[in-house]
Amino acid sequence: MTESASDPESGVVEADGESLAPADVAAVAREDAPVVIPDEAREKVRTARERVEEVVESGEAVYGVNTGFGELVDERIPLEDIEQLQLNLVRSHAAGAGRELDREEVRALLLGRLNALVKGYSGVREVVVDHLAAMLNEGVHPVVKSRGSLGASGDLAPLAHLALVLVGEGEAEVDIETSDGERKTERLPGDEALATAGLEPLTLRAKEGIALINGTQLTVGLAALAVVDAERAVRAADVAGSLTTEVTMGTTAAADDSIAGVRPHRGHAESARNVKRLTADSEIVESHRNCDRVQDAYSIRCLPQVHGAVRDAIRHLREAVEVELNSATDNPLIFDADETDGRASGTENAAVLSGGNFHGDPLALPLDYLTNAVTELAAICERRVDRMLNPNVQEPHLPPFLTDGSGLRSGYMIAQYTAAALVNENRATGRPSMDNTPVSGNQEDHVSMSAQSAFDARSAVENAITVVGIELLCGAQAAEFVQDDLAHGVGTAAAYEAVREVVPPLVEDRPLHEDIESADALVWSGLLEERVEDALEEPLA
Repeated sequence: MTESASDPESGVVEADGESLAPADVAAVAREDAPVVIPDEAREKVRTARERVEEVVESGEAVYGVNTGFGELVDERIPLEDIEQLQLNLVRSHAAGAGRELDREEVRALLLGRLNALVKGYSGVREVVVDHLAAMLNEGVHPVVKSRGSLGASGDLAPLAHLALVLVGEGEAEVDIETSDGERKTERLPGDEALATAGLEPLTLRAKEGIALINGTQLTVGLAALAVVDAERAVRAADVAGSLTTEVTMGTTAAADDSIAGVRPHRGHAESARNVKRLTADSEIVESHRNCDRVQDAYSIRCLPQVHGAVRDAIRHLREAVEVELNSATDNPLIFDADETDGRASGTENAAVLSGGNFHGDPLALPLDYLTNAVTELAAICERRVDRMLNPNVQEPHLPPFLTDGSGLRSGYMIAQYTAAALVNENRATGRPSMDNTPVSGNQEDHVSMSAQSAFDARSAVENAITVVGIELLCGAQAAEFVQDDLAHGVGTAAAYEAVREVVPPLVEDRPLHEDIESADALVWSGLLEERVEDALEEPLA
């Protein structure tokens, strides 16, 4: 796992091109953590820029520096037109459509682009990375259309909308402090937005336009947030599933270490350990240790295996994201001539290599895997909801749909419908990485669709979290029908109390949408996890 780039005491995140982690992206995107560029990274930026200047002065034709782009790669651009070439590139590629990215998505995009540029292989000037850092720190957020990326040559259209603001064009949402000390957001033209942060529009020099728009930063920014959220979802699902196991009079024997030990998948062991810790000292579990039931249903008994497989899928994406966040993904890339095999364009000291680091498949494939995984997580949660509600399969101590006077009252019946609808939506989501549409006169004949994979994965995670919230709601309601003198486990008791802080027991029928929203927020906010971990006196796996 990548060591976080943030200072735990100050909360400052270092954009150093080497150590950015998903948690850092979330801190900057959601909590406005300040960003700094360390001196070592600045030196790499200056060195790469010197190499670009040397190539420009040499007059040699080099892609991305003094040629056209894509299918127009053979068009040579005169020295006096290079700045116009870079500006034209940004303007022409700002061709996005669809909804605008929200604030946290734009901030993730900005941070990812900054961190890739300071790695020192893109050849931009130091003033470019300083502008990006200042925009993050001063709350200048470019208006970016969400659709248009094919995930190769990176996330071109969204990044071009971002770059427009750097040259004083486009629009940005700006955080402004009012006279009474409040904060408000105002939409301004690009040059005016920069001025609020004390910045002047940039005149892009050789290589800078393509360096700004060529890369996977929309995909990886969204993927980093998806990792953080999916990890929270699976931990919350362990909590919800443990509560369900208790209130349905299930056994935790299936979470025994010996079972995990003979099939040693890491995720399985983690979820099994959580179940055992959450239900520790549970009088409810102990009350039926010697009952006649031989086995629980799969949704209870196979919780460690299914949740564990989801954990392993999330871990796979995390590993890819940690690499990608700290990678140089534009094209071409600038190296010291001694670092290459001698077949690069450039000069005696500077080598310019054209490749495909912008291709999004290293992220698109694990993102689609994540969509599959959290769909499965939501599906098993929904099945446990049914076991609590369904009069045909629920335990005798539970009334139909968890309400007294069923028939006259519907209880939580329709909450399961909502869970089922969300599971269906996830199942119906496409897997964009399996598609391909050639572009740029067939020069770019295989693309990844990674940005759409990222949007779909985030949507699937959001739906899964709502289903987890519904299971928590039903688990807490089912607990109302367990014998009063039987205590929950250490962690499940904390989970029950956390739910009851935001949702009262259901006595008479009421609209459930607010209950669902409250349970959803309980998971999203991290409050559920916080309360449970306080009770356990250590973090969940």
